[in-house]
Amino acid sequence: MPYPLIRPLLFRLDAERAHGLAMKALASRGGGRGTAAPGALSTTVAGITFPNPVGMGAGFDKDAVAADGLLGLGFGFVEVGTLTPRPQAGNPRPRLFRLVEDRAVINRMGFNNGGTAAAVERLAKRNRESGIVGINIGANKDSADRVADYRDGIRAVAPLADYVTVNISSPNTPGLRALQDKGALDELLDAVLTERQALGSRVPVFLKVAPDLEPADIDDIAEVALGRGLDALIVSNTTIARPPLRSRHAGEAGGLSGAPLKEPALQRLRDFRRATGGGLPLIGVGGIATAQDAWERIRAGASLIQLYSAMVYEGPGIARSICRGLESLMQRDGFTSIAEAVGSE
Repeated sequence: MPYPLIRPLLFRLDAERAHGLAMKALASRGGGRGTAAPGALSTTVAGITFPNPVGMGAGFDKDAVAADGLLGLGFGFVEVGTLTPRPQAGNPRPRLFRLVEDRAVINRMGFNNGGTAAAVERLAKRNRESGIVGINIGANKDSADRVADYRDGIRAVAPLADYVTVNISSPNTPGLRALQDKGALDELLDAVLTERQALGSRVPVFLKVAPDLEPADIDDIAEVALGRGLDALIVSNTTIARPPLRSRHAGEAGGLSGAPLKEPALQRLRDFRRATGGGLPLIGVGGIATAQDAWERIRAGASLIQLYSAMVYEGPGIARSICRGLESLMQRDGFTSIAEAVGSE
């Protein structure tokens, strides 16, 4: 059934319940090679060849139960998590809100997940040839040593991940964003990368940053990321800012995503492109809903893009739709590859 016909029914349900139904449907799709072999949209980042640059961002499949189902929708890669060392329930419900008039979402989930061990057990059973899966790791809310949580996280997931994302930018775990401060970030990345080396692993490590940063913060993060030899930056997470919104849910606490994040996230991508001098791959996230949005992000410096909230409004065909549009835009503008277009604005 076409998604526009289903969406009104889903939107009658509480947002978290509707998401749970979507997860069950995707999990039931099972394995098999869901992503087409590399073609015109293929691109290589951090030594990984992505069949297309359109990824599902972290937060959709928190517990790694439906990665292959998502790959089967045409995504070039899927990022699962955020996973924390110990299971945690997250914040009280309701904690997920659709802002329909604004084509946006506010969430204050709070890293709700069943813990790293349970997710690792599931991921160990999947066929890694089915497609690229990154694993997003975080710290427990009540952790006495958050750096140790990230060290434990990479130790657990490195053998199963195509890449690992260090998430320090969620607004829904108190104090987490303080890890973006220069000294704290350097200490954290030193611990994570030292642990990777001790494992004898070459898994790429990405860092996910917030959009709510001052110019000095951007320069500091870029300096640390380059100095530590990170493999990519994901720009950006949800925002705590509140631009003018029409929805009755506009005043809800939590991170805002979707259409209102488009321009701030694009600007932050440009800022990090400038700060890194193009010396570090960037992954653009925030407010991407169309091929034109994705193309604009690529031209601004993103080697890959991710989405999540847009699928709530556009439906499960969004990845393939964006990929078709990107092929047309590449031809229109005279590019033969995604890599050639990165930063070309």
